[in-house]
Amino acid sequence: MELLEAARVEAWSDERVVEQVLAGETALYEILMRRYNQRLYRVVRAILREDDETEDVMQDAYVRAFQHLDQFAGRAAFSTWLTRIAVHEALARLRRRNRFASLEAEDGEGESAMMPATTLPDPEQSRLHDEVSGLLEETILALPPMYRTVVVLRDVEELSTAETAEALDISEENVKVRLHRGRALARKALLSRVGSSTRAAFPFMGNRCDRIVAAVFVRLAGGTL
Repeated sequence: MELLEAARVEAWSDERVVEQVLAGETALYEILMRRYNQRLYRVVRAILREDDETEDVMQDAYVRAFQHLDQFAGRAAFSTWLTRIAVHEALARLRRRNRFASLEAEDGEGESAMMPATTLPDPEQSRLHDEVSGLLEETILALPPMYRTVVVLRDVEELSTAETAEALDISEENVKVRLHRGRALARKALLSRVGSSTRAAFPFMGNRCDRIVAAVFVRLAGGTL
């Protein structure tokens, strides 16, 4: 009976889960985190390119979303609202990182700021990625930031132009232009050849998914908001 009940709850819409969380069933927030860990990991990493920092920003985004859950009005899909929060958190982190890099450069110690972020896969990624999806990931991460995020949302997460525009707070025309240029830079032929393997890029599951969920609940319970 418990398994049937769990399956029924898992099938709830995002909006219904939000309603129940706001009604006091805070443990159900885990459903939303597990549904969107993959997307948030992809979009945040597309902005930051640092794996460890990406997980920190994901936690920040989930905590902020929880704090403002009562402000979710349903005018856009919950997934879009959550993605937008994650994008804002990632961009704020990027701005702070760039300010620190500038200060280091002024002190004459900014050599590290000139070095590109590493894109070497960790052991877990090596096990999960096949040769093609790994090559695709490296290609996307090499794109300039303004194109990289749009390509991830449109080609990897398969969001519509309207959803991507809403998530990034830019016009649909801007999305189209950036996507076109991003695909060209990433060698559109490569993306076409990868085909169905595209969605295998940037995996975020298993222990890593559990780690994010557990860390967010620890922060919520400990009052470190």
